[in-house]
Parts: sequence; C-alpha cells; structure tokens
Amino acid sequence: MLDSTLVRAKPALSPLAWSGNAHHAGCPSLEALLRDLPLQRRHLRARQHVFRAGQPRQFLYLIHAGFFKTSLISEDGREKITGFRMRGDLLGVDAIDLPRHACDAIALDVGEVWEIPVAEVQDGLPGFQERLTAVLANEIRRDWSWMLALGTLTAEQRVVTFLLDLSAQLERLGFSASRLLLRMSRADLGNFLSLQLETVTRVLSRLQANGLIDVVRREIRIADRAGLHALLAGVN
Repeated sequence: MLDSTLVRAKPALSPLAWSGNAHHAGCPSLEALLRDLPLQRRHLRARQHVFRAGQPRQFLYLIHAGFFKTSLISEDGREKITGFRMRGDLLGVDAIDLPRHACDAIALDVGEVWEIPVAEVQDGLPGFQERLTAVLANEIRRDWSWMLALGTLTAEQRVVTFLLDLSAQLERLGFSASRLLLRMSRADLGNFLSLQLETVTRVLSRLQANGLIDVVRREIRIADRAGLHALLAGVN
C-alpha cells in the first residue's frame, strides 16, 4: 500500500483535482451538443433503475437532473457502490465496449436522463466524439484517483475529500458550494468510502464538534473550508 504522504505530496492525485466534467476551451459540454437532438428523455423515480447489470447495452445515458449511484452486486448478494453521479455525468460507460451492462445504475431521487444512441449520434454530430472522449478520460482519472484515495487516506480524510469534491461539483452546476444535501444514505456513503456506517456517523460528528461543518439530518453546511483542506493535508 502506498504511504498517505504520497497523496499529500501530489495534490493532482486527489479526486478533487478532477471535480466535475473535463472542459476544454472551445469544446462545449455534452449537454450543449445534444440539447437540440430528438433524444429520448427518460424520467425516473427515486430508487428506480436506469439499467441493471446483465441487461443489453443500448445507450449511454446523460444525466440532465437528479442524483444517481452505480454499484456492483457480488455473487452472494452484497452491494459495492462504485460512484455517485449528477447532472452532466454519463451512465453506461461501464459497457461502452461490451454487449451488456456490468453494473447497476439507480436514481437516488427524482431524475432525468437522456438516452444517447452512440453510433447514430457519432456519425451525425460534429464534435461529439471529441467531447465523449474528454468525458470518458476524465471519468477514468476520477475513478483511479478515488481508488488511490480509498487505499491511502484515513477515514476522516476520505469523508472530507468526498464533501469537498461534492462541493466543487455543485458549485460547477451553479448551486451553493457551502450547503450540501446528501441524496445518499449514510450507509451508502460508507459503502462507497469503504467505511462502516458507524465510522461515517462518528467522523461527521467529530467534524461538527470541531466547527468544520454543521449537520442537520441530510444537509451539511461547510463552516470552515480552510480547516477541511488543512485536515486533508494532514495539518493539525
């Protein structure tokens, strides 16, 4: 296992370095490219599946609204959450080169996804392939960075990294960067961060006791952003 000092010494390895979708000058977002196309807009309820592992892959799905989780189910029925996705993110990249989906994608609240028939859109929309490649590359970097973070950071640092990452993504979407509404349960958050539910609860309580955040049920207010960054950097 790599020593955690490697993460602190190289900030680019943190998921925070890849918050949100990659955006290059002159390269519009996927949503902007696809907005005027006659794509199927699919509305989902909380806990409704976008797709399940093993289902035939037909589309990529661009999230237009809502919050989603992706997860794998082991042979003995245990769930491992592999990520949380929001507006502008793609679902279905797990099977972009496969005939069937490799994971589940589930809405955590009311949401909307756009169904993208990749081959058809790719042939008729200039700039789509470039933008899709940028998004896929960014997701790979983020997933790799999270794998590294989960293997090297303390429980407290994992929770802080998640909160700061979520804050950055919400700010990118035009929402408050200080008030975070957690759409996932504490158990789901712990599952993603490879922490027990009790550990997540204890860490949040400690961060609140130290004046770094305020917690009211599922809403978290960042009270001391500099303090959170200092904790993440290992500064007492």
